[in-house]
Amino acid sequence: MIVARTRSAALLLLSAGLGLALPGCMVGPKYVRPSAPTAPAFKEPPPANFKSEDGWKPAQPSDAQLKGDWWKLFDDPQLNALEDQIDPANQTLKQSEANFRAARAAVRFNRASEAPTIGTEPSVGVVRYSPNQPYFNPSYNTNNSGKGDFVLPFDLNYEIDLWGRVRRTVRQASDQAQASAADLETSRLSLHAELAFDYFDLRSADAQHKLLDDTVKAFQSALQLTEDRYNGGASPLSDVAQARTQLQAAQVQETDVDIFRAMYEHAIAVLIGKPPATFTLARDPITVAAPTIPTIPGMLPSELLERRPDIASAERYMAAANEQIGIAQAAYYPTLSLSAVAGYTSTTPLNWISWPSRFFAVGPTFSETIYDHGRRRATSNIAIAQYDNTVATYRQTALTAFQQVEDNLNALHNLEIEAQQQHDATASAQQSLDLFNIRYEDGVDNYLQVITWQTALLQNQRNDIEITQRRFEASVLLVKALGGGWNTSQLPQKP
Repeated sequence: MIVARTRSAALLLLSAGLGLALPGCMVGPKYVRPSAPTAPAFKEPPPANFKSEDGWKPAQPSDAQLKGDWWKLFDDPQLNALEDQIDPANQTLKQSEANFRAARAAVRFNRASEAPTIGTEPSVGVVRYSPNQPYFNPSYNTNNSGKGDFVLPFDLNYEIDLWGRVRRTVRQASDQAQASAADLETSRLSLHAELAFDYFDLRSADAQHKLLDDTVKAFQSALQLTEDRYNGGASPLSDVAQARTQLQAAQVQETDVDIFRAMYEHAIAVLIGKPPATFTLARDPITVAAPTIPTIPGMLPSELLERRPDIASAERYMAAANEQIGIAQAAYYPTLSLSAVAGYTSTTPLNWISWPSRFFAVGPTFSETIYDHGRRRATSNIAIAQYDNTVATYRQTALTAFQQVEDNLNALHNLEIEAQQQHDATASAQQSLDLFNIRYEDGVDNYLQVITWQTALLQNQRNDIEITQRRFEASVLLVKALGGGWNTSQLPQKP
């Protein structure tokens, strides 16, 4: 009995020692973040108010950097109030947040494999063996006649992580949780940018509506003038028809603008979690003469890799794919598991839970797949291919980010120039219309010249508003392309 107990104790100690000592190995590649294409500086020049002696570079001091509430750069209280409603109410953002919570829970789920699993399955039952069965021993029924089996077992199962499969699974889940956190920030940035984009489009529609409303009133006065001249015999009926057509065309444009204005308002309502029927935004035309286009703090291209949440997400998914290679390669090696069962068993409840009724069994088990017809190799090749896919995705995401910054720097630079050119063109059209109005009233020119320059002036005035709208849009898109003030230090630590 003493020898048996000594052997059992030795086996327990050996199994425990294996569980503690062997998990030092880890097969598979060590993760090193691949390089991404970059440049020492952005190619496209920024607008004049972005420039410094050394070009567009990170703003100094640090308090001039982009912040999470980047929309405050536009100094618009109405926009600020709308943006504040995104986080608590937007349903798309809630979906991304739920995905992040699920990813965090997946880390805890996989980490549970680092510890043993213990379970129990108590049972009480009676067994009567048939005397007609082969090799029947009559003592089975004699000794247990009228008695039951009372069993209280405890099972322990533990996979000893010899080759790092469990640890890599936990790391993979942690990397995916960080990627999910970056996805959440990407969604947040996109939603805030979309609201700002729609807001400035709505305000531009308000400016178009005001312009067309003023134009309709002017055309009504022009129509009255031609009717008066026709009635006085100074103008032909064709002038009246032309003036009426011009007025009606402007009314059609005004109605058309209101269609788009309603669409922008509905989009904003959904972004802040409200039914469109319950949301109304008062008209507030965008300022064309001196728009408040903000100066956006810049950064170096190399910093962009740490500022964009979508790039961070792609990098974290790349790290997770690297762990999957190690998990696949661990399948080539044997698995060591520790199993144990202990508890109490008796034929009567009187001495069920007592020291003499105890039982136990414990021991390690090695298992190894000898032949699987290439399954493990295929699994490993799949993991490597998926990793290569994430590397390409990471690099393409970085390239797209650089493209978006360059595009919007170029847009802001050229739209600033275009805005001034358009202001000059609008002023020239106004001067021409004033001159031809005088010539028409003096009977020097016919009404076709007036209509021509009315149309030209209206088109130039609408272009003024459209260019201002595009400048605001490009500013929002540039902030979004720069990451909106986010950086990788805001990723949650690995749980």
